[in-house]
Amino acid sequence: MAKKQVPLRISEKLFNAIAAWAEDDFRSINGQIEYLLTECVKQRKKDGKYVGEDIDKPLDIDI
Repeated sequence: MAKKQVPLRISEKLFNAIAAWAEDDFRSINGQIEYLLTECVKQRKKDGKYVGEDIDKPLDIDI
C-alpha cells in the first residue's frame, strides 16, 4: 500500500517530546507519529468514540 505524504506543522516542544519518545521506542519520528495516529484510530473504531471524552479540552502540560 502506498503511503501519503502530509506536511505537518507542530510546535518545537511537541516535536522534541515526540522525538524523545520515538528514541525510547526505537522508532523514527515519522514512525512514532504514525504509530500514535494508528493507535488513536484503533481506539476510536473499538469504542466508537474519540480517545477521550475530553479530547478538545486544553491539556494541562507544557508543550
